[in-house]
Amino acid sequence: MGERAGKPRRPVIDPEAAARSGLRSCLGRFATGVAVVTFGGPAGPGERHGITVNSFTSVSLDPPLVLVSVGKRARSHDLLRGRAFTVNVLGAEQEPVARCFAGGPPIELSWIEGEHAPRLTGVLAHLECTPWRAYDAGDHTLFLGEVAGYDFRDGDALAFLTSRFTILAEEQLGHEHLI
Repeated sequence: MGERAGKPRRPVIDPEAAARSGLRSCLGRFATGVAVVTFGGPAGPGERHGITVNSFTSVSLDPPLVLVSVGKRARSHDLLRGRAFTVNVLGAEQEPVARCFAGGPPIELSWIEGEHAPRLTGVLAHLECTPWRAYDAGDHTLFLGEVAGYDFRDGDALAFLTSRFTILAEEQLGHEHLI
């Protein structure tokens, strides 16, 4: 039988997709910094890869460990395993860099060959890491790196909140300013 004339069709809703979308929206209420993880490739020096992440955190000061979470479907996922990497924390003016490494339009980039892994110039902070461990975490892998070198500069940070880039002013940054 056909539909009655003038009565709109109800959309079919996938409950699992709706739940994932709702969870993503809920988690998106937590503001995060934006970083690009950069690393070399199997061809050696000069081969460079990177991926934009907002799931980055400090794990330990002794030993100095950081963690990045990378989706298993990301192109760079398998290349990162077992490689030294640099976490490049982006400044407020570097949204085009974040978009570039998230699959957006390519831009002109300036690189530095670090002691362990390549890094980007002009970032707010960088942490050069040697691989420590990798853990399976559902549809992501948690890559832990031991910090082998770092540096930082003053400036506003690029942040991500409710699926949009935003700016976190320097005067709102960490506890180091309270000491």
